[in-house]
Amino acid sequence: MDIGDLLSRATIVTRAGASSKRQVLQAVADTAAEALGLPAQHLLDALMEREALGSTGLGGGVAVPHARLAEVDRMTGVFIRFDTPVAFDAVDDRPVDLVFALFAPSSAGAEHLRALAAVSRRLRSEELRQQLRQARTLDALHALFLREDSADAA
Repeated sequence: MDIGDLLSRATIVTRAGASSKRQVLQAVADTAAEALGLPAQHLLDALMEREALGSTGLGGGVAVPHARLAEVDRMTGVFIRFDTPVAFDAVDDRPVDLVFALFAPSSAGAEHLRALAAVSRRLRSEELRQQLRQARTLDALHALFLREDSADAA
């Protein structure tokens, strides 16, 4: 699963601000809305519904919110780096500043799970998290995910 291929320039945000978990998810929904051609509120509702089942905060300052929607025709990723970490009910109780969200078609059961696993596995790397926090451009952030994909394939 090449997670770098799930991202585009339009779905990477190098700096964002939020003061609550809901605002983090709103920023994700706003970013994804244009790329997916869907209303941001619809995407936010889907993310909030999933989050109600349990936090997608993985620890280490990372969250991987996700949703499956009938209107989505392809797996799409959104990456946002927040200026200030936000409380997210993560498993380690640390606030979150790196968010990689996934939107998948309703029918993408196994593919969706593989993508979640790939993103989670890569973002467990402390080295990658530090590089993501230090990268200054969209291209640099995207390249980090592509490089990780290449390293995993080797």
